[in-house]
Amino acid sequence: MNLPYSKISYPALALSLLMLATRSHHFGSAIALPDASLAVFFLAGLWAAQSKFFIFLLVEATCIDYVAITHMGVSSYCISPAYVFLIPTYGILWWAGRTAKKWPTFTTSDVLRKLAVLVVATTAAFAISNGSFYTLSGKFSDSSSAEYMARISQYFLPYLTSTLIYYISIIAVVKLLSNFLPYKVNAINRFN
Repeated sequence: MNLPYSKISYPALALSLLMLATRSHHFGSAIALPDASLAVFFLAGLWAAQSKFFIFLLVEATCIDYVAITHMGVSSYCISPAYVFLIPTYGILWWAGRTAKKWPTFTTSDVLRKLAVLVVATTAAFAISNGSFYTLSGKFSDSSSAEYMARISQYFLPYLTSTLIYYISIIAVVKLLSNFLPYKVNAINRFN
């Protein structure tokens, strides 16, 4: 009996596993890597043409959060009505990845253009997620927006830096692999 061939998208699988391995710690620790979700959504937008993968990643993120909070002792502090704003937060990164698709090569100029788009998208994602949390969580009713901005400004640099490190590291690995296995890595540009 022959089983029907099922196409496995290795880049999609790798991105999904990366989020699974890192999502439970925002900024990392001595034993855990920082959350790669922002870079995952950007790279998924860059490499995947199907929006159903975006939806899959949203469901995966929610399931990981649920398990981390209910079974792994992770704080539920960030769960509030603002949680729904993770959809546009990750959506802006997905969209930025889709936009950066117009620079498909690994030339320095294309990689830097993608990097610039990622910086802008990550900044917008930070504003969406933190702004919605400030407005909707009910945890800052006694704080002015200026006090809140001063308090969260310490989080922006780690938020941006970890995303950029993941992006640069993954692009470097893909570039390195493309030098040795071009027939396999070039498929990244076609995993639709």
